Amino acid sequence: MNRFLSQQFSALGNALSRLAAAPLNTMLSLLVIGMALTLPCAGWVVLDNLRGIIGGASGVQQISIFMAIDASKKDVAEIESRLRNAKPGKWRLVAKDDALKRLQASEGMSEIVASLPKNPLPDAFVVEPVDTQPESLERLAALFSAWPKVAHVQLDSAWVKRFDAFLRIGRLAITLLAGLLAGALVAVTFNTIRLQILAQAAVIEVAKLIGATDAFIRRPFLYFGALQGALGGLLAALLVALGGQLLGAPVAELVVLYGGTYDLLGLTARSIAGLTGIGALLGWLGAYLSVSIHLRAFA
Repeated sequence: MNRFLSQQFSALGNALSRLAAAPLNTMLSLLVIGMALTLPCAGWVVLDNLRGIIGGASGVQQISIFMAIDASKKDVAEIESRLRNAKPGKWRLVAKDDALKRLQASEGMSEIVASLPKNPLPDAFVVEPVDTQPESLERLAALFSAWPKVAHVQLDSAWVKRFDAFLRIGRLAITLLAGLLAGALVAVTFNTIRLQILAQAAVIEVAKLIGATDAFIRRPFLYFGALQGALGGLLAALLVALGGQLLGAPVAELVVLYGGTYDLLGLTARSIAGLTGIGALLGWLGAYLSVSIHLRAFA
């Protein structure tokens, strides 16, 4: 066990020394890896924030329940009782007298309202459901429609479906982009390790002559690829966090203009660890493929 750990630490130290030996090349490689990982990561963060912004916008995902014109106070109380039992989320009553007063206060409507023989507006309930998935909203609308003295239930679900479809397409596009960039990162690491193997061809040949195994020769290159990928993942997390800081204030101001409040979601510690792990895995894979192929020349 001690010899195994000694070999691992020796290979790790070798990889670190190679990274430090060419700081410019290392920095450029990290920038390429970091920017490639930043694109899909930033895309996922943007989609998560879009869902949060749209979901938290004031008055967006609501269901309006309009009572019949001849509904009595007892009928309204019955609907209030049903809403309390159903617990769909937040809800409020908009009495027809209050609605008429708001309409009368609107510009150019006071004379029209004054000429009406009676109040033509019904009592209404505005429900803000907890579950805002399109299917759940439609089920609630169907439930409310079946209640007594409910004349009409209004649900603007078309935009919800469009937005949900947009998110699905966005996730698919980002997944495809992430796959392409992952392949590109493996190729970049593959080529980097190939150049290192060619530069150290004489050392590798001598090591093979004195009995070094392929695993012993391969190990430092694998650590090099994994370290390079992990550092690139950390750089990508830093770039995403920096972008979030720059966009936080403008986005908050925009949301306030629409009557809401929102703080941009950033990367969690688990997300940063996952991004670093993905970078390390891709770097290790590129190094493994490169070493496995090019060591055959020294057989």
